[in-house]
Amino acid sequence: MDIFAHALWTNLVHGYTIHKKEINISKFWSIFWGVFPDFFAFTPIFFWSIINRINLKPEDIEPINKDSLFIFNFTHNLYNISHSLIIFGIIFLIVYLIKKKIYFALFGWPLHILIDIPTHSYRFYPTPFLWPISDFKFGGISWGVPWFMFLNYSLILIFYLIAFLKFKNKQF
Repeated sequence: MDIFAHALWTNLVHGYTIHKKEINISKFWSIFWGVFPDFFAFTPIFFWSIINRINLKPEDIEPINKDSLFIFNFTHNLYNISHSLIIFGIIFLIVYLIKKKIYFALFGWPLHILIDIPTHSYRFYPTPFLWPISDFKFGGISWGVPWFMFLNYSLILIFYLIAFLKFKNKQF
């Protein structure tokens, strides 16, 4: 899914969580962790393409083959790391052991991964949610298909309207 939709969905889940569970979770950090996997994976190739004045298209980046440039392989590896529930679990456990409490804002990260699993096709960055234990990936619907983008943003708008109405009536 695109980064803006990830931020909007994470914000919705954050709003629901703090109002229903009455716990204090930073909105900024929730949204940060909700978009983190894509920023982590794609920031290096974004800057590389600017520095090298290259206009990249999705088909230039994926799928990776043995003749791919270093930056494409690097991006692919970062994507594996940032889109793995296994890696998230390890980081979550480390943070828990250090802080001695659950850092709820981190849950934006697995939300991102869970949203990506059905919204990425085999053709462009299928989500390696079990990496490094398994290479299994689910071939879902590409989030970039126009009808899906329309559906996704329509649902986001509907859920924001519901949240607004509930908040207005102090139910949300």
